[in-house]
Amino acid sequence: MPDDKQPEEFRRELEAASIGWMFPIAMGLGFGLGWLLDNKVFHSWPWLTIICGACGIIAAFVNLFRLGVGKNGS
Repeated sequence: MPDDKQPEEFRRELEAASIGWMFPIAMGLGFGLGWLLDNKVFHSWPWLTIICGACGIIAAFVNLFRLGVGKNGS
């Protein structure tokens, strides 16, 4: 490991670096799934797009809080 870092510390740095990708991917997947279900399956525009998009935003924030708190609560 560079600079004699512990593997746990290195893993945390990699997770912190992923924040920039986490938000757009989670929101895009939620919105895309909702759009697909609305337009191709249920024809219920715009309800599933709104619901799944909101779930994607919530998932992004949950991952952010999980990253901030860490597994051991510190």
